Amino acid sequence: WEDESGKQIYLLPTFEIDTGETEVEYFIRMAREGLQERFEGPHFRELVAKENWESELKPQYLERLETEIGIIKQMGFTGYFLIVSDFIKWAKSQGIPVGPGRGSGAGSLVAYALSITNVDPLPYNLLFERFINPERISMPDFDIDFCQDRRQEVIEYVTKKYGEEKVGQIITFGTLSAKAVLRDVARVFALPYAESDTLAKLVPDELGIELQEAIDKEPKLKELEDNDPKIRRILQISKRLEGLNRHAGIHAAGVIITDEPLVNYCPLYRGAKGEQVVQFDKDFSEKIGLVKFDFLGLKTLTVISNAEKFIRRDLKADFDIESIDYNDKSVYSLISSGDTIGVFQLESSGMQDLCKRIKPDSIDDITAINALYRPGPMGSGMHLEFAEIKHGQKPEVYIFEELKPVLKDTYGIIVYQEQVMNIARLVAGYTLGQADMLRRAMGKKKAEEMAYHKEIFRKGAVERGFDEEKAIHLFDLMEKFAEYGFNKSHAVAYSIVAYQTAYLKRYYPAQFFAALLGTELSNKDKITSYITEAKEMGINILPPDVNESLWLFNVIGDTIRFGLGAIKGVGEGAVEEIVRARTEHGPFTSFIDFCEKVNHKSVNKRVMESLIKVGAFDNCETYNRKTLLENLELITSFAEKKQEEKMMGQTSLFDMGGAVDTSVDQLHIQESQEWDDKQKLMMEAELLGIYVSGHPLEKLGEIMKKLSSMTIAEIHDLPTVPRPDGFSPRGNDHDPSKRNMVITGMITDIKTIMTKKGDKMAIIGIEDLTSKIECMIFPKTYAECHEQLIAHEPLVFHGTVNLSEDPKKFFLSKITHLKDESDSR
Repeated sequence: WEDESGKQIYLLPTFEIDTGETEVEYFIRMAREGLQERFEGPHFRELVAKENWESELKPQYLERLETEIGIIKQMGFTGYFLIVSDFIKWAKSQGIPVGPGRGSGAGSLVAYALSITNVDPLPYNLLFERFINPERISMPDFDIDFCQDRRQEVIEYVTKKYGEEKVGQIITFGTLSAKAVLRDVARVFALPYAESDTLAKLVPDELGIELQEAIDKEPKLKELEDNDPKIRRILQISKRLEGLNRHAGIHAAGVIITDEPLVNYCPLYRGAKGEQVVQFDKDFSEKIGLVKFDFLGLKTLTVISNAEKFIRRDLKADFDIESIDYNDKSVYSLISSGDTIGVFQLESSGMQDLCKRIKPDSIDDITAINALYRPGPMGSGMHLEFAEIKHGQKPEVYIFEELKPVLKDTYGIIVYQEQVMNIARLVAGYTLGQADMLRRAMGKKKAEEMAYHKEIFRKGAVERGFDEEKAIHLFDLMEKFAEYGFNKSHAVAYSIVAYQTAYLKRYYPAQFFAALLGTELSNKDKITSYITEAKEMGINILPPDVNESLWLFNVIGDTIRFGLGAIKGVGEGAVEEIVRARTEHGPFTSFIDFCEKVNHKSVNKRVMESLIKVGAFDNCETYNRKTLLENLELITSFAEKKQEEKMMGQTSLFDMGGAVDTSVDQLHIQESQEWDDKQKLMMEAELLGIYVSGHPLEKLGEIMKKLSSMTIAEIHDLPTVPRPDGFSPRGNDHDPSKRNMVITGMITDIKTIMTKKGDKMAIIGIEDLTSKIECMIFPKTYAECHEQLIAHEPLVFHGTVNLSEDPKKFFLSKITHLKDESDSR
């Protein structure tokens, strides 16, 4: 929508001010006072102490602030900034963790002053014009990260503040992509799942590929279309339906807030949980003036927050992650060694290698690592050149000496979009607004537009006394690097989060891993990886315990106690009741004591059975697990009767006169021989998804390393390699997306299926000490090795890994027993 002058109208709610000031006056005062508060905070302590603070440094901040205020005021965005600042300040006042910034908004000093971001843009040379371009009118867009567990509280706050009828989430539409439409149409034609799955997997894994293109590229698809009438019909109908909207969903983060009830501007829709949803997608919503606010949930903020709670509870009551030293050599040493499992954005094997190669010693270096670890820069070798120059193996090169202040943080290499903008300003006299337009043009690669800008750049450089030939060469370099250029504002903000997690891992590893594990309860592969890493750091991981465990993982001294919430069949209500009972009545002294103290409606026999099987009573009970399970009915009946007697005020003869209560002995519990270690481990794995107190393969770790090509976790970390055109999905010796591998581990599950021809094949799960992988066994191989498919036995698997799929899959060619392989060595 536009007003009479053609200016875009934004349907923002009115930000109520009770001081008598106008919105603009209030905004200006808040920004100025906010910056002054920043000056008085810990982040400015060293800067304010410098001799040139008052004469040189402070004026730079004040001038930048006033410039930004002027642009925001002129463009009519003061209300938007106040609304965002308000709900972020409210979140912080409620103890809800908020990220330091995300996207280009971290380049705004006003945002920093209003507590919207927590990144000082000046030391990092971040540009406000990358966020709001005064020469290109468009609504600013703050993406805000909140602790994922409490993000909804912030949405509820704005809903209550502005009115339920004025707040809504944004609709999304799932479309029928090439693979999805094939699966849906095949289902309608009653094609067996195995066949429809194979058919869909023939479509190459390329983003945005269309069916006709897939048929042209994949000979097997073309063959099926030509020779199988049913498949031909499925493909014909699929091509007609391809691209249509399939279903409606809700945007993961976008929330619209308006000045009037949403129904006045757009049709609405009710989500599955009763959410009010705008029926226009985010792009069309923006066109009619609806303003989107992004409330994102970032798991890492939850990790940091929970680790802080453990540290404050047990070690340092005033610990604050925001006040840590960001120049700690020990933290950079940890990152430089590649010991970054669990560290935000730096934990993949590729990132570990890059950290070891670059060896960062500042936030600037971590920022560069975040920007360089992408297909473009890695493919062009920028990361290698960066490392070589940093470590003095190559000289820093600057086409013009004037560019040194802009490029010194990246050793003369153009890495960031902001650097492209600053170069255009310094060399060719662009305003930063114009420079942002140049950056966008370079990203679009439009020849006519680039030729236009190249001439402006050349002319501006010559007018400023720069060598013409060098200036043209510089423009060509900028154009090349703009293809890979990364938003530095975003990279800096996320590098701060990465450093914070590395700091916690370095100084508070038990608290860090307990918090990290607590956010991954449903991801057994991650749990396995983090437990392995924690154990390597000397942290003992203990099984669940009714006296020490919480819903999530708990820290007990230097050890981590498994959370009760990880146990299958144990709900949050049951855990709340267990914690309540032990808090009110003291630690449980036995299983019978436990049964007498807890409410059996919340903690039923099924819950107790799961607790027994995972050893949650081992530390307070003399009877073994098998005995407790066999006498569960007897003990719970006794405990329920005791609870009833207590409620009715009855007492047994043994309760009188302080006599010892021996009524438990009257149960005549018969003790059984305990399960062996293997059986206990199997029960743990069944109920927790992983082995905790031990692992069947633990004693074979060294021989497994010698026999394996790599661990399963390392296989999953391998980069995805697209399958070349014309190759069958079953592979080819010359297919680069296939890689021969030897894996050692054990089979955790076996699923036998019949092919269309009536042959047997199998899909099995293979697990080692680090992770799990799905393995396909085709009929010929299955016929040869089906007798060797023994679950939970140490085996050696020979075959190939399909690198074109994510997650990776293994295709078996041969299987041998681990003992036989080690004997032959």
